[in-house]
Amino acid sequence: MLTITDEAGGRLRGSFRTALEDSAFAGSEVEVTGIHVGACAHFAFARTDPDAIASFTGLLREGRLEAMWHVVTDRAVKPPRPGAPAEPFTLPWPHAVLTNADTFTRCLETPPSPVA
Repeated sequence: MLTITDEAGGRLRGSFRTALEDSAFAGSEVEVTGIHVGACAHFAFARTDPDAIASFTGLLREGRLEAMWHVVTDRAVKPPRPGAPAEPFTLPWPHAVLTNADTFTRCLETPPSPVA
């Protein structure tokens, strides 16, 4: 979920939390910073352990942000061979970069807090 808390002066600020369990960003909420001009928007965020950085660039029209993204990750955790336990390893350059597209839909209401 992308939450924009400030968009004044052509700058974007907010936070991001992925729904993907296999993402380098899984389980954490990260700070977002970016820029926007008219319908064009760009934002990025990063984390450590594992070191990873993500960059999104796209167009915000009619409440939908259609964006291309790039994620660069230094390490991954997976089994070195079938049946072996997962272990961290450094990714070679061709496998350190992922690229894809996402769509975000603008929600003007704050979702209800979970009941404890």
